[in-house]
Parts: sequence; C-alpha cells; structure tokens
Amino acid sequence: MVDYQKRDKNDIYNMPVLGFIFKNKFFIRALQLSVLALFLYAIVFGLIYPSKEENIFTTALFWSLFWPLFIVVTLSTFGRIFCGICPHGFIGKYITKFGLNKKMPKALANPFIGISLLLIGFWVVYYIYPAAYKTPLATAIFFIVLTLIAVIFFDIYSDMSYCKSICPIGTVMRGFSKISFTKLGTYSESCKDCTTFECADACSYNLKPFTFDKRGEMTDCTLCMDCSSACEAVSFKIVKPSESLFKNFQIKKAEVWAFILITAAITVTMSFHHALGRLAIADEFIWSKMGVFLEEKIGIAGLDYVGISALFIALLTTVSLVYIGMFMASKFLKEDFSKVFYTLGYAFAPIFIIGGLSHTYEFFFVHHYSDIANGFMQGFFISGGEIEPLATRKDPWIKIFGVMNYIAIIWAFFIMAKRVNFFTASKAAKVLAFVSASALIIFYLWLNVYKGYAFKTYGAKKHSHAQVIQTHK
Repeated sequence: MVDYQKRDKNDIYNMPVLGFIFKNKFFIRALQLSVLALFLYAIVFGLIYPSKEENIFTTALFWSLFWPLFIVVTLSTFGRIFCGICPHGFIGKYITKFGLNKKMPKALANPFIGISLLLIGFWVVYYIYPAAYKTPLATAIFFIVLTLIAVIFFDIYSDMSYCKSICPIGTVMRGFSKISFTKLGTYSESCKDCTTFECADACSYNLKPFTFDKRGEMTDCTLCMDCSSACEAVSFKIVKPSESLFKNFQIKKAEVWAFILITAAITVTMSFHHALGRLAIADEFIWSKMGVFLEEKIGIAGLDYVGISALFIALLTTVSLVYIGMFMASKFLKEDFSKVFYTLGYAFAPIFIIGGLSHTYEFFFVHHYSDIANGFMQGFFISGGEIEPLATRKDPWIKIFGVMNYIAIIWAFFIMAKRVNFFTASKAAKVLAFVSASALIIFYLWLNVYKGYAFKTYGAKKHSHAQVIQTHK
C-alpha cells in the first residue's frame, strides 16, 4: 500500500476542486447516498402522483436530468462516472457481501443481453408506443422492475455481474466511455514492489487497476473510486480524447454492436422520425408511407406506426452500410472480415456520443431546463412562478449546437484513419479501406447536410393549433 504519491500535473487527483470531487471518499459517499435518495423519492412520488398533470418531477428526473443530460455529457467527457454513483451499483456492492456469490453462468454472462434489453425493452417499445414511459406511473414502474432485477442478480451472483452483463446501459457506457478524456490507472513505479494489492481488494467488480495501463483500457471500471481510497498509487489522469482508441486493446464485440445499434436506434431513427418528420414533405418518405400502410392493415389505436417503421428502416440501413463497407474494406486489406469489422467498428463511437450532444444541448435550452426546474419545485413543494424555457426552436443561436454533429464526423474519420493503420497493407489499399469502412460515417454526414438542405428547400410542416397542443402534452 502507498501512503503518499507524488502526482503528475495531468492527474485529476492533484487538482484542487476536481481532486476533491473525484477522490474524497466522504464526498463521493454523500453523493451516492443523495442520488439513491433522489432515485427512491422520485419512484415513490410517481406512485403517489401517477398522472402528468400532477407530477412532472418523476419524468423530469429520469428522462431530462439523468438521461440524456447527465449521462451523455459526462460519458463524452469524464467517462463512466454515472456508473460510479448509480443507485443500482451502489446498493449492489452491499447486497453482494451477504448474497450467494455464485459465478454467473456463461449463458447469462453475455453483454449482448444488456444491449438487447435496451434496444427491445426500451427503444422498440418507445417507437411503437411513445407514451409508454412518459407518465410518472409508467416511469416509476419501469425503474421498480429494473431495480428488482438488479437486486436479484446482485444477491445471487458475485463480482457485480449484473452491471457487466445484464444492466441495459452497462455495455453501452463501457464502450462509449472510450471517447472520454480521462483514464484511471496507477503509478507503475509505486506498484512494482506491491504485494498487498489493496486497490484490487477494494474493487467490488474484481478488477485489477494496476493492470489497466498495460491493457490499454479500464475494462469494466465504473469509476466508483473505491480503489483510490484504498491506495494513493491510483491515478485518474486527463489524457487525449479517445486515446485508447488509437491503440490496440482487447476488442469486445458487444461494444462495437452497441455503437452500431445505438446509432441506428437513436441517432438515425430520430433523424428520420423527429427531424425529417417536421418537414413539409414528411409524408413522402418511405418510413411514413410504410407507417400509413401498417396503420391501415393493423389499425390498433395509439401505436406509432411511422415511428416503428423509421426504426426498422434505420436499423436496416445502418447495419447494411456497416456490413457492406466492412466487407469491402476486408477485401482491400486482404484481412479476415471479422477482424476488420471489430477493429474498425470502434470508429463509429463518436457518431452518437458526440453527435448526441447537439440534441442534448439544444433540448436543455428548449425543454429540459424548464422541465427539471419546474419538476424539482413541484417534487419538493417549493412555491414560485413557473420557469420558462431558456430558448425556443425559432431562436437562431440555438442552431450553433449543430456543429457537434460535424465534430463527431471529423472525430469518427480520425479514429477510422488511426485504426486502419493497425493493418499491414499498401497505402492505396488503406485509403480504399478507409473510405469503404466509413460508409456509415459518410451516410451520417449526408443525413446532416440533407436535413439543412431540406428545411431550406421545403420548409417545416404546418400544424394546426390542436396538433401543437397535443404535441406538447
């Protein structure tokens, strides 16, 4: 164990304010307890006040503050710090101490389970029936179910296996955290003579922080900072954004599929259904026509047929572009398709997590700020006038956040170029592989350019007064 460590200038633990936030165990524990209390209170509040008319606090906390605002913003900067204060992970550490501590079977120890739960259990349901999770009662029930599942898995299995495999956002956050500009590791000089391994013993996830630097990645680390309280040799450094993606590391197939499927389910589908759906020519798009066809054939009221059609076409388009592009790249590089697919697939990470900041920031000013402020006032019975949004969609300056989409594109191209160089091939072959493997990035670029062109050319769809009221309910 190391009691004193001389730290590098880029070590966050050595910085006055950030060092206190990320290393002080009492502050971290107080933050974890506060988030847990807020989490439980919002659920109870949703059960007591189940309708939107009497409760906007529950939905604002979960769907405006936690996701997407806090998770998306922190994931693209500091990494998985939300996992470090997540109520499920926090209570899980104590439940496992008294649980059965069995090893999770291979059939369950599969991160694709978590991705599937997120895609099907949330996004498919959301696009079929948009109101499914929008009421306080539905939100409360959703998180009660997730909490019960988490408690059962924590009680039965060891090493926080729920977080690693079953948690709907666990693998997603692990993969996208590679975009961040922080890295947890240790000072090798201080660790070389260590025989007690306090940092590893303190880790509830059965990880070994002293191996992170050699591995080139932080594996399943959730940045709970328990290891840094156990030993001073643990570091938390500011590094180049996406630094780990410029190096070889142990590839996780589930992470690459998380990039692809989340990009399809959120970024592309929302561009189809929400952004292009506001165009005057929205009814001419194939997903709109398919939605009308399904509605005529099925005819169940309340379902969003255009939404599920947009999701289906977005998934088909995204996966097809990736497969075709990677197949061509493998031929140019004369390498195994699977190796090329999973090595270069990491370049897609910025499309959602950096491009998603455009949507996140815009909605903070247009919706989330007022929803959160009014929700907390209501939730804690604070009197005062209603808080208005900070901006409207008509404000010209709000479009500045659209630049994040193009930063994501440039970033993705840069990562792709770096990772193509992992292969031994001629310069011409690498250029061709780069272009073909970037098919999804190029499509995302076209989609953003087309949205701007279409709104200037065709204009926005005109809604009746009744439709505007219904949209804001």
